Amino acid sequence: MTAKRNTPVALIRKAAPFAIRAERASDVVAREALLDACFGENRHARTCQRLRDGRAPAQGLSLAAVRQDGRLVGTVRLWHVSAGGRSALMLGPLAVDDDCRGLGVGAALMQRALALAKARGHGAVILLGDAPYYARYGFTAAGTGELSLPGAFERDRLLGLELVEGALDGAWGMITPTGAPLPKSKATRNRKAPLAVPHAA
Repeated sequence: MTAKRNTPVALIRKAAPFAIRAERASDVVAREALLDACFGENRHARTCQRLRDGRAPAQGLSLAAVRQDGRLVGTVRLWHVSAGGRSALMLGPLAVDDDCRGLGVGAALMQRALALAKARGHGAVILLGDAPYYARYGFTAAGTGELSLPGAFERDRLLGLELVEGALDGAWGMITPTGAPLPKSKATRNRKAPLAVPHAA
């Protein structure tokens, strides 16, 4: 009698219920609706929005999470800023559809965004968000204590992550936008547009 051979059975993990890809022009309506749902229609009055108004996001650093049916369920963008004279990126807003909480959408967007920023040679990323949530990605208030935003903000929510060691050393002063200006007609449309995870504002 031949001994029964133990054939290893490969356990195939189910495919993720979403994919992360570069944001497309066709995502705009869905992205704006998602941001309204997550942050409310007054989101354009938030302090960090002043760093984004009239500016284009950093090239290649606007990401979308989409379900298999093509529905957009998450978004994150990064923006060029000067952090007290130091070149950096500002991350936000990060938003995830309520129906997709707990699936890892926010984490996947964060990890991809930070990996791309590092690969493109950026030195630091700053955001305004919940410290306990963003600590898992390495964000702390250690390098942002002398930085300010153009408006009211909670000091302990201004966080930074150095992608290059020392990138925020000595950073002091106001965080200001440095991204490419949008064409005037597009900038006006964005301001007039009808206006998760713990969100980066």
